[in-house]
Amino acid sequence: MVPTNGDAAGPSPSQDGSAATMKKRNKPQYHPFTQQQLPACKPILAPQTVIPVLLFVGIVFIPIGLGCIAASNRVVEVVYQYETSCVPGYMIDNKIAYIQNPSIDKTCTRILKVPKDMKQPIYIYYQLDKFYQNHRRYVTSRSDKQLRSPNEVNNTQSCKPEATEHGSPVVPCGLIAWSLFNDTYSFARGNEALMVHKRGILWRSEREDIFGKQVYPRNFQNGTLIGGGTLDPRIPLSRQEDLIVWMRTAALPTFRKLYGRIEVDLHADELITVTLQNNYNTYSFGGKKTLVLSTAGVLGGKSDFLGRGYVVVGLACLALAMLLTLLCLAFPLREEHLALRYPLSGGPAR
Repeated sequence: MVPTNGDAAGPSPSQDGSAATMKKRNKPQYHPFTQQQLPACKPILAPQTVIPVLLFVGIVFIPIGLGCIAASNRVVEVVYQYETSCVPGYMIDNKIAYIQNPSIDKTCTRILKVPKDMKQPIYIYYQLDKFYQNHRRYVTSRSDKQLRSPNEVNNTQSCKPEATEHGSPVVPCGLIAWSLFNDTYSFARGNEALMVHKRGILWRSEREDIFGKQVYPRNFQNGTLIGGGTLDPRIPLSRQEDLIVWMRTAALPTFRKLYGRIEVDLHADELITVTLQNNYNTYSFGGKKTLVLSTAGVLGGKSDFLGRGYVVVGLACLALAMLLTLLCLAFPLREEHLALRYPLSGGPAR
């Protein structure tokens, strides 16, 4: 049977009322923030505003960059890469066997020439290349709780595979501490030995907040596979400054870490005898080792990156300002065009 008009399908009045009530209930309360009607600064990027700003940035940035480059050039460095030159000639084709053989003497003596006068303090760095301290497994292989408190020596869950030795916890545990750099350097000027000061090369916050004064090394480097340097079990971790500097992981595969300081002046053309102990194994992964003697400038060590960055940005701003000036002279904007594009009500015209 065909339904009559009264029986036609459709929403009932009660359904319409409930839908309207639901719609009103879900309607958000009016607020200028939700409706994006708050007062706002709407700058008009007109040529007479942009060009002076670009000129100002260029004029300011270029002298700052040149000053940074000049400060960097005043820093004196002596750089010597030794991972190959300190390998005996008969082992040059089998470097891994050389570094893993404890019976071979790893002593290497070289003479370095000072290019310019170097005022104290002279900082000694070791530089490693192709060493990825930012690898996820390497970075997480440590226990900060164990480093901080003697009551947390068994907290080694995050230190695998260097966590325990014959069931006893390793302190400090983890791959970072296990791979501690262990090359050593000593210096002499003629018959005069130059003392290397290795205290005060870390951050005070590391000594006081991260490494505990009552935490002592335990079972460190006692396994079958030795990773790097050893630690004196009689000295607390807060005083193991070489370890603290090493465990400040680097973000890039090429990095420098502070080894010590020389508290005497070195003069131009002086010959410095360096005795190296080439113990650290970088040959397994094709890494490089470099000894660096450096003074410090106003901005720290020798680096042109910051100065060049300022100069490049300043020159780019000046070039862009000149380009915009030429375009404005060649194609001037009329007043009516500006009024149509930027009406008094604010914002672009719709």
